Amino acid sequence: MMGAMLRRVTVLLALLGVLGMAAACSEKQAGEIVRFPAGKRPAAPAITGDLLGGGSYDLANKQGKVVVINFWGSWCAPCRVEADDLEGVHKDLPDVEFLGINIRDERDKALAFAGERSSYPSIFDPPGRLALKFEDVPPNTIPATIIVDRQGRIAIVIRKAVQKQDLRSMVDEVLTESKS
Repeated sequence: MMGAMLRRVTVLLALLGVLGMAAACSEKQAGEIVRFPAGKRPAAPAITGDLLGGGSYDLANKQGKVVVINFWGSWCAPCRVEADDLEGVHKDLPDVEFLGINIRDERDKALAFAGERSSYPSIFDPPGRLALKFEDVPPNTIPATIIVDRQGRIAIVIRKAVQKQDLRSMVDEVLTESKS
């Protein structure tokens, strides 16, 4: 009897937790693609970390440039699909900074994945702490891509796999408005 009651309480608490998370998510910006008007953009958080290939990265050093940040994992099938599209836009736009953030992965698998698919740097962040820094617009799916404008503000959040033409269009949009 006590075991059944304990299971019911556990299920009820779990349900309340899920409902609470859903309510919190609805208060944040929701949707697969979130665009912020230039005057209402939240500042990008401090993003620093150790790169997969060695060295370190600090987003603050990229002020004045448009930066595309992509959250990925070697285990993620949609990440594999979008990798060539990200690399294509990266090669098409040499004045735009690209950064990968690898999460929930093993270093060897992440290195193999990145080495085959991208020429831009990636931070190794297995616990996903950097994604948690984006409180106003959490990249709550993998893959997720964030476009940061020249002023270091979040312009667009994409919570799905990207395709080259769509990503290029969004980056061009931020590049164009950032010049004015």
